[in-house]
Amino acid sequence: RPVLVEIQALVAPSAYGTPRRAVVGWDNGRLAMLLAVLEARCGLGFGDKDVYLNIAGGLRISEPAADLAAAAALISSALDMPLPQGCVVFGEIGLSGEVRAVNRAEARLREAQKLGFDRALAPAQAKDKVKKGDVAVTTAGLLTEVVERISQNRY
Repeated sequence: RPVLVEIQALVAPSAYGTPRRAVVGWDNGRLAMLLAVLEARCGLGFGDKDVYLNIAGGLRISEPAADLAAAAALISSALDMPLPQGCVVFGEIGLSGEVRAVNRAEARLREAQKLGFDRALAPAQAKDKVKKGDVAVTTAGLLTEVVERISQNRY
């Protein structure tokens, strides 16, 4: 059964020469990879900013399907544009900035609906998994599309 978790991020100007990277409940290496992809493929700069990433509730997440949610939280904080209430996010991020499909997309969407979520941001392949009346799914094939959607508040 899918478990939905809250991912929190804070991106703030660094007061020191070397920016701080603090992670609770997720892999430090995965955060470094996501930041590099966001910089190289999406043009977001994190080199002079402190980055804090937290998995709420004390859980430890190792699944790549959380990549897009972490990236969305980082983008949201960096652009100071909140994600909408009731939105669930999942997908794997590749090094070239593509949003990759994850296993059990339909089960994830079903669980999100049971918990009261009414929209989702997911890989392009998840659109085929949605049944009429379920969660409204906005898809993205590239991380640049996610940055654009968040910056323009389009879901």
